[in-house]
Amino acid sequence: MVNKAILVGRLGRDPEARYTGGGTPVCNFSLATDESYTDKAGQRQKKTEWHNIVAWGKLAEQCTNLLGKGKLAYVEGRLQTREWNDRDGNKRRTTEIVINRMRVLTPRGDPALDIEAGTGVEPPGDTAPEITDDDVPF
Repeated sequence: MVNKAILVGRLGRDPEARYTGGGTPVCNFSLATDESYTDKAGQRQKKTEWHNIVAWGKLAEQCTNLLGKGKLAYVEGRLQTREWNDRDGNKRRTTEIVINRMRVLTPRGDPALDIEAGTGVEPPGDTAPEITDDDVPF
């Protein structure tokens, strides 16, 4: 079975960093992806989808240090759905992407950073996908 999400988008807010009771770093941020299409009337339309992103451990620290609102990023991870009861006892549910890889995308000609969980910062290499301006949804 496969549970894999790959996104390229812009951060909607600065990453929020915190630590669990056991001291493990965790980072949350939102990522916006856009889809453009032509409607039946021939008008160009754009739809934005927002994704909740979660990073753990060293990757969380690196996301906190390297990312900020408006930055373009490539992320890979898995979908996870959590359920809980709010203060009023209502059942709540959220779906998020727990990432294990993040790449800061930079303007053409600038080196990008490629980060995988537990490996630190690595220079871009053959394992990272080639992303061109045509691939970016903005």
